[in-house]
Amino acid sequence: MAKDPRSAGPRPPFPRQQQPAPGTTHALEPKADHGENSYRGHGWFPGCSVLITGGDSGIGRAVAIAFAREGADVLISYLDEHDDARETGEWVTQAGRRVVLAPGDVGDEAHCKELVKTAMTEFGRLDILINNAAFQRTHTDLAEFTAEEVEHTFRTNIESMFFLSREAAGQMRPGSSIINTASIQADHPSPELLAYASTKGAIANFTSALAQLLTKKGIRVNAVAPGPVWTPLIPSTMPPEKVERFGANTPLGRPAQPAELAPAYTFLASDEATFISGAILPVTGGRPMM
Repeated sequence: MAKDPRSAGPRPPFPRQQQPAPGTTHALEPKADHGENSYRGHGWFPGCSVLITGGDSGIGRAVAIAFAREGADVLISYLDEHDDARETGEWVTQAGRRVVLAPGDVGDEAHCKELVKTAMTEFGRLDILINNAAFQRTHTDLAEFTAEEVEHTFRTNIESMFFLSREAAGQMRPGSSIINTASIQADHPSPELLAYASTKGAIANFTSALAQLLTKKGIRVNAVAPGPVWTPLIPSTMPPEKVERFGANTPLGRPAQPAELAPAYTFLASDEATFISGAILPVTGGRPMM
């Protein structure tokens, strides 16, 4: 029997909480579900390799676990959350797959080149790129958005996708996939997330254009657009009163758990989706996207 989606994950109100950025998984209350005890593989990616940015926690961790259980080796790109990254790596290892941990700033073009080079050196191939890393801050006054913060948000969220996709596409074989993490913010931007929402709109257009550009190489490009998802990013970038009610505005009345996002990524990369490219798959708890 299928689960009732209204009660498939914790519902707000949540305990008021705040973490220093970028936040840690262990400090979340309630704990997040990354599919550690639920994701079952289908044997979709035996012998393949995947590079996941922001792979240490949240959606990235759930995606790493899922691809490992589908048979893929995993390169986990992350900023500096070493404890979270090691724990994610342990889940990949438990699935019987190889894992490489690669700290560094994806906003740096040279680091993006090195990530792809490392994947090729360690695994001998790169089949799937998951552009998932993101940075956000909330402000209620336009004057609070500094030039430094706006630049950092764009470098992390969208410029990194240019750098990584360019390098990866030069190594990928026909049948490979690039999957970007967009957001419901691309269609329904929150004013306090002005910089972040702007990058998510850019990612939607980037996905559509890149899909058309790479068709001739046999590489598919798609995006997943999450609604609110319970990750360390939330208490580390939002005030406690917002965290307390996080996800309550969805039709399902709760945020997604990271485990509920992972199947969207594995599906889009699989042979079940060979005629899907340039698509944005909403995983929004019932909130419509245009």
